[in-house]
Amino acid sequence: MRHQCRVHQLGKPADQRKALLRSLTTELIRHGRITTTKARARAVREEADRMITLAKDGSLPARRQAMGYIYDKQLVHALFSQASERYGSRNGGYTRVVKTVRRRGDNSEMAIIELT
Repeated sequence: MRHQCRVHQLGKPADQRKALLRSLTTELIRHGRITTTKARARAVREEADRMITLAKDGSLPARRQAMGYIYDKQLVHALFSQASERYGSRNGGYTRVVKTVRRRGDNSEMAIIELT
């Protein structure tokens, strides 16, 4: 039973789920907007907000934490250089999830997640 367990399971084992969230977060930060399923978008929102909060902090330990999570080293440097002026006045809510049409093959709910 998973009573009050707040982890988005996504139907995958822990290692695959963590790798999926890392790759989706990396691509979201790189492109600014990705299309995925609604459940994955809601799970990625938490991770992307955490990375942007680390980038706003800007300290060396925060940079090392982000380097350990995001796959691209240059992307981390770009995020840390831009985050303070882009998100400096905000206390969260860096992403937006917009529902779109259902996927044709299996009728799953799709969503676009984008950085605001």
